[in-house]
Amino acid sequence: MTTHFIDAEIELQETPAKLQQAIEAELEKRGEPLRWAITRVDSDKRKAQVEAIVTVESDPAI
Repeated sequence: MTTHFIDAEIELQETPAKLQQAIEAELEKRGEPLRWAITRVDSDKRKAQVEAIVTVESDPAI
C-alpha cells in the first residue's frame, strides 16, 4: 500500500453536503482517501481547491 498527495479542483455545489459528496467521489477515483481539506475557494470561478492524502493498493507484481 502506498500513499499519494492529491491536488484537486472541484466545482462548488449548491450545499455543503453536495460539495462533500463531490470531493469524496473525485478522490475515490484516485485511491482511498485518508484525509482531505479545502485549502482555497475561488468564488468567481466557483471552484474549491482540495488537498488530500489517499492510499493505493500496491501491485504485487512490482
